[in-house]
Amino acid sequence: MERVPYTPPVFEAGHVWLCGAGPGDPGLLTLHALHALQSADVVVYDALVSDGVLGLARADATLEFAGKRGGKPSPKQADISLRLVQLARDGRRVLRLKGGDPFVFGRGGEEALALVAAGVPFRIVPGVTAGIGGLAYAGIPVTHRDTNHAVTFVTGHDATGEVTGVDWAALAKGPSVLVIYMAMKHLETIAGRLVDGGRAGDTPVAIVSNAALPDQKVLETTLASAAADAAAAGMAPPCVVVVGPVARLRAGLDWLGALTEGRVLDPDPLRLGRARHAG
Repeated sequence: MERVPYTPPVFEAGHVWLCGAGPGDPGLLTLHALHALQSADVVVYDALVSDGVLGLARADATLEFAGKRGGKPSPKQADISLRLVQLARDGRRVLRLKGGDPFVFGRGGEEALALVAAGVPFRIVPGVTAGIGGLAYAGIPVTHRDTNHAVTFVTGHDATGEVTGVDWAALAKGPSVLVIYMAMKHLETIAGRLVDGGRAGDTPVAIVSNAALPDQKVLETTLASAAADAAAAGMAPPCVVVVGPVARLRAGLDWLGALTEGRVLDPDPLRLGRARHAG
């Protein structure tokens, strides 16, 4: 088989790349993302982009913070989009760097449409979203054939900062696994609505804070106790919350805990009476 070397696309002046930086660990960057960091004249980055990722930027690149965090002073989305347009029109290679994936609760679509309206050429570089990669670093798969064949991704608050106006009762009755972004502010309300909708209070829940970073913290709890346990444990955003039986798999799949803390893993975390192997 012929080996074809990786040839990165040309990052042209006057273009904007909307790029996902992954959940934190620089090793989760794509090749395109690394190439963009090493090529960009200006990096406009979000609050969830780790220092390790920013450290890979070109030495003479300008780094501009444009992070939006709930409950804290943040630049307006319209101003961020306008800034991207201005920088591109100045002939810069502009990297808009977002934590996770720009198209998964990352406002990447909004910014891309603003670039379209302004006639600015752009490229989308997908990233590893925290709802998958962050959970993987906690030893939790979003799907497993012994637990679920579907998963729902949902955000915990809307553009106003209030609880997302989704039908939580329908979600309670839907796929057994829910992955909830930006849920901590309204965790008690969300959990209550899921329980009221029919989801059992003893449903396993895991909360992962600072996923894929050195200070990652994981709390294993239940739906009924999640809010109180999170407060007692000092769990603070950014967090991703997973609701459903896959949270129990952490007892067998916490590879990071096994490598760094010597955790002994359980080959049968679901108590199926066997260790299931692919076959």
